[in-house]
Amino acid sequence: MTACAIIVLGQNSVILALQIKTVLLNATIYGLAERTSNVDVSFTNFGETLRELFAKGTPIIGICAAGILIRTLAPIISDKRQEPPVLAVAEDGSAVVPLLGGLQGVNDLARQIAAVLEVKAAITTTGDIRFHTALLAPPPGYHLANPDDAKKFISDLLAGATVKLEGTAPWLINSKLPFDGNAKLTIRITEYEVPLTPDCLVYHPATLAIGISNAAKISLEDAISCIQQMLTDARLSIFSIAGVFALDEEAAESVIEEIADALSVPVRWFNSQSEKNAVAIALTATGASGKLLLQQESGINLAVAVSDEVIDINTIGKARGQLFIVGTGPGAANWMSPEVKQILSQATDLVGYSFYLDLAGTLREGQRRHEFDNREELARAEMALDLAAEGRIVAVVSSGDPGIYAMAAAVFEVLDCNFQPKWQSIKIHVAPGISAIQAAAARIGAPIGHDFCVISLSDILKPWSIIERRIIAAAEADFAIAFYNPASKQRTSQLASAREILLRYRSPQTIVVLARNVGRVGESIVVRTLADLSPQEVDMRTLVLIGSSKTRTVPHPGGVWVYTPRTY
Repeated sequence: MTACAIIVLGQNSVILALQIKTVLLNATIYGLAERTSNVDVSFTNFGETLRELFAKGTPIIGICAAGILIRTLAPIISDKRQEPPVLAVAEDGSAVVPLLGGLQGVNDLARQIAAVLEVKAAITTTGDIRFHTALLAPPPGYHLANPDDAKKFISDLLAGATVKLEGTAPWLINSKLPFDGNAKLTIRITEYEVPLTPDCLVYHPATLAIGISNAAKISLEDAISCIQQMLTDARLSIFSIAGVFALDEEAAESVIEEIADALSVPVRWFNSQSEKNAVAIALTATGASGKLLLQQESGINLAVAVSDEVIDINTIGKARGQLFIVGTGPGAANWMSPEVKQILSQATDLVGYSFYLDLAGTLREGQRRHEFDNREELARAEMALDLAAEGRIVAVVSSGDPGIYAMAAAVFEVLDCNFQPKWQSIKIHVAPGISAIQAAAARIGAPIGHDFCVISLSDILKPWSIIERRIIAAAEADFAIAFYNPASKQRTSQLASAREILLRYRSPQTIVVLARNVGRVGESIVVRTLADLSPQEVDMRTLVLIGSSKTRTVPHPGGVWVYTPRTY
C-alpha cells in the first residue's frame, strides 16, 4: 500500500498518531500548524491538504470525527475503484471506522490499526463481515480480472449461492466462503488468460518472473513487444508478472528499469556471481518449485518462469538502492521541507555528523544511525554509497542545504574519484534545504537582496592564499558577502585577516550582520559596522554577512532591518 497520511488536528492526537505509525512504518504524520508539534509535516489549510492527498491516491487516516472527513472529501468523491482508503480514528483511540476505499484495502488497514489500539474495527461491508474476505479487494499478489462481474457474484453468495475454487489461494481457503465442489459459481486462480463470465471470478496470481540478461543490446520497444508477444502466444496474463529480475552488474542499463515501469512491476537484482543468462535468472526468482515456461535468445535474452505460489518480491534478491542527500535547514523544525521529512521517515539508514543527525529528529523503529566526525566527509559518503548498494534507502544528512559546503559535493566527489561497479545501480536524489545564508538574511531583512557571494573562511580544504584572492575579488566587485566557517577553536585569525582585506575596499561603516545559531536554541542576530567587527564575537556556528556599499538599515521599534536595494 502507498505510504499513508495520518492527519492530526491537536497535540493530544500526536501520541495516538505515533502509536499507529508503529504498524505503518512508512506513514507520515500531518499536523495542523500552531496546534501541533513534533509532526512530520505541518499544514495550515485542512480542506486543501486533505483533498490534495486524496487526489494523489494517498491513504488517509484522520484522527478526528468521521463527519469532517466525509464533508471535506464529498465534492471530489467520484470513482470507488480509484479512491484511496480513508478511515476515521476516534481521538481517544476507542473506534476505528473505515469510510472509503473498500476496493483498495481500507478494511484490512482498519484491522491493522484496530489491533495496535486493542479495539475492534467498525467494519460494515456485508461480504467482508460474513465471509471474512473482500473479493473485490484481493491481497497483494492477486489481480481480479473481471471486477464488473463481482458485484452480482457477491450478491448471489449473500443470497445463499455456493462457490467452487479452482486453483490455490490461501487467503480464500482460510475465509468463510460457502465452498461446494458442485457449485455453479466459480473462483479461478490462474496465470492464464481465460474467457470471462459473470458466474466466474478470475484472479491472476503474481507467480511469473521475467529474467533479463545482456540488456545493453535491448531497446525498450523491442523488449516490451517481445514480452507481450511471448505472453500472448502462451496465453499468459500480464497481471501475473511479479517482477523483472536481472544481475546487479547490469544495473546501469536503464532499459531494465524502463521495462519494469512499462509492466508496472518492480525490479530485483541478483549478485553478479549468479549464472549470467536469462533462464537461470528467472528460475532463481521462482525458487525450488520454479518451471521455465518461455525463453527468447535471438537478439533479446528474456525468459519467463512460473512458481507454484505467489512470489514475495521483497524476499528475493535486492531492491535498487536509493541514496538521498538531504538538507534539514538551519535547525528549526518548521524550516525542514516536507520532501526532506518524507525522506527521513522512509529511510532505512541515516548517515551524518552526529549534530546534524540530532537535527533530523528521533529514529523510527527499524532505522539505523551511522555517526561520523564532522571532518570525515568522504568516508561518510563512501559508507552511504555502500549501504545503498545493498539495496537500502539511505539518507545522508546535512544541515542547511546539502549542496552548499555540505555532503552533496562529497558524494559526487567519491563517485568521480573512487567509482565502484556496485554503486552503478544506486538511484541518487538531492533534496534541497533552507541554507544558513537564507535563514540569517530572512531574520534581519534582505541583506542579500542584490548580487552576493558566499566564501568559506576554512583553510582546512583549501589554502588561505586562495581564500584571500576570493575575498579581494568579491570586495573589488562590491558583492554582499556571506562568510561560512568564520572561526573555530583552532582557526582564530582568518576573520581578522578578512576584515583587514575588506577595509582596503569598503567603508568602515559598511554594515555587518552576525547571525549565530539561527533556528536553534541560543539564536542571536546582531548588527555591527565593519570597523566595529570583533572576531571574538564569532564562532563556528556564526554566519557573517558583510553588506555591499549599497546595503542600508531601516529602523523599527526593536532595532533595525538590513537590506540591499534591488536598484543601483
